[in-house]
Amino acid sequence: MSTVDWTGWRRQAGEPEAEGLRERKKRLTRQRLSDTATEMFLEHGFDGVRVAEIAEACGVSEKTVFNYFPTKESLILDLGETTMTALRTGLAVPGRRPVDAVLRVLSDELHGMTSWIAAQDDPVRAADTIRRFRELTRSTPSLRAYHRDMIDRLIGVAAEALAQRTGMVPDDPEPQIAATALLGLWPVQFRSLGKHLAGDRTPGQVHQAVTADVRRAAKLIEDGLTSFTALEERGGAGARQGDAPPALRGHQV
Repeated sequence: MSTVDWTGWRRQAGEPEAEGLRERKKRLTRQRLSDTATEMFLEHGFDGVRVAEIAEACGVSEKTVFNYFPTKESLILDLGETTMTALRTGLAVPGRRPVDAVLRVLSDELHGMTSWIAAQDDPVRAADTIRRFRELTRSTPSLRAYHRDMIDRLIGVAAEALAQRTGMVPDDPEPQIAATALLGLWPVQFRSLGKHLAGDRTPGQVHQAVTADVRRAAKLIEDGLTSFTALEERGGAGARQGDAPPALRGHQV
């Protein structure tokens, strides 16, 4: 039996406080399918495992797997909806700066991971498993493509939330570029995590180092997002009339 229950890391994304028996059964089945698939992918490679084999290992039909997961890729990259909900909720809080809302979501995700590592009997092995997971998603073309599509969906959610705050529409340039910049912090955290998980750092030290990297990146876009906040305060009127935000004046082509 494995000494590292690594799949617990992903359950840290949050379980409902109250749910009926049917909902709980469906959630646990979904989790078991994803956990089993990821274990098999890590052992044999993503392309080396068929969905039918995952179904057999879980004692269900292949159709049941696809009832829970629309694609093979979503079996392993299954937290997009959780991030989407957190992002939509955080950006909707009145008065909260967009960059602060995103940093909170990223911090919660990082805390879930590092606290899980700290709770394992063998934290070094747990950290190595996360590195293997990261390498799998980076080295598999279909997973990279699926991840890019997920980021595009998250940009759409962020642009919609930001547009609502300014009275603009999601396709306007300002919410689009602000959302794209904010979602760029996820790859920064992903790469930083891979870098700092190596070596003998404690989970607390990893959390601190990754947070510092993400905040450095956030600082670079903070001025532009401050300009976006100014648009919010005046209801986006300037942008709708063709008036460029302060940070962009002087740079029109």
